[in-house]
Formats: sequence, structure tokens, C-alpha cells
Amino acid sequence: MVPEPVPMKLLALAGARVHEAEGSGRRSFALLQAARHDGPLIWALPAHAPHLPMLRGLPEGVGQRLHVIRPSSELDLLWAVEECLRSPGVGLVIAEPEKPLSLIAGRRLQLAAEAGRTTGLMLIREGQGSNAAETRWHCAPLPGADLDSTPHHWSLKKNKKGTEGDWIVNWNGETAAVHLVSAAGERDSVAETSR
Repeated sequence: MVPEPVPMKLLALAGARVHEAEGSGRRSFALLQAARHDGPLIWALPAHAPHLPMLRGLPEGVGQRLHVIRPSSELDLLWAVEECLRSPGVGLVIAEPEKPLSLIAGRRLQLAAEAGRTTGLMLIREGQGSNAAETRWHCAPLPGADLDSTPHHWSLKKNKKGTEGDWIVNWNGETAAVHLVSAAGERDSVAETSR
């Protein structure tokens, strides 16, 4: 049985707001969001970041729209992100700050996102988020035997306008579609009732 795709709105980020993702799978979450947003994509990394997005390994259509910027300081990175969020033509702004976001910095980013009607996603280290964030996700890959895709555990830990939740999803990294993975106990009970 093939799992059903996750409805787009389930893992969608609210527009004109800034969100946060933490955990070792935060970049995968960012790539899924990039595949789901139209228009130019901005990814702001520290100047000395050891790992850059590899254009050929990105989901289809993302590499052609992606603009990587590498400001020389944390202050410059936050300024660049704020300016990108104010730009109405940008589809999604992803940033990887190194330091914890203050409430003032988080609020400035929210105001910029509202002004430009642009969505922002801050990839933060655990515990370094801002109270101003609309949502905060914890993202981690899970071990799996399937070599075609990697299961992920994505938890919505903070949500200003809705409920929180946990999802085990399967994403192959090629499209914007993800599939929910049912719990082992749920599969067993379904199999037993169908006999």
C-alpha cells in the first residue's frame, strides 16, 4: 500500500511571516519549503560556512531560482535577510544565523516579512530561536532501510496561530510531495482487521 501524500497545507509555512527550524534535519525541511514556494529563493549563510547547497542535488527547479548570499558578519547577515524579506518578488528567504536571535531581531524580521509579503525560514541551532517566530519546527532524519528516500521526524513545537504536532514523513528530495508514514502499531492493527 502506497502512503497518501501529505496535504500541502499541513507542512506549509504561513506567508508574510518568519518561521524557525532546528535540529539536524533543518536543511531538508528548508529544501522542501523551497520546492513549495514560487519565485526567487534567497539562502543567507555565514561567510565561513563549510557546507553550501549543492545546486545539482537540489529538488527540480530549486537550483535555477536559488541565490546564495554570504555576508561577512552576523549583523550583515541579519540586515541582508531583512532587506530580502522586504522585497515583494522573493518567494522564500532562508537564513542560517550563528548566534541566538534576540526578540528585537526577530521582531524586525517579522515586520520586514509583513512589509514584503515574503516568507522567511531561519535555520537555527536548538534553543537559539526568537519569541517573535510564527512557528518553530524540530526536524531530524530517521534511520531507514529504503535507499530511495529518508524518513524524517518533523515536530511543530511552537505555533502562534494553531496546534502543534508530530509527523513522520517520507520525502525523496526530488519533488514537493511528502508522504506520511504510519506508526508500526497502526499498520499491524489494520493488517489484522483485514484478515
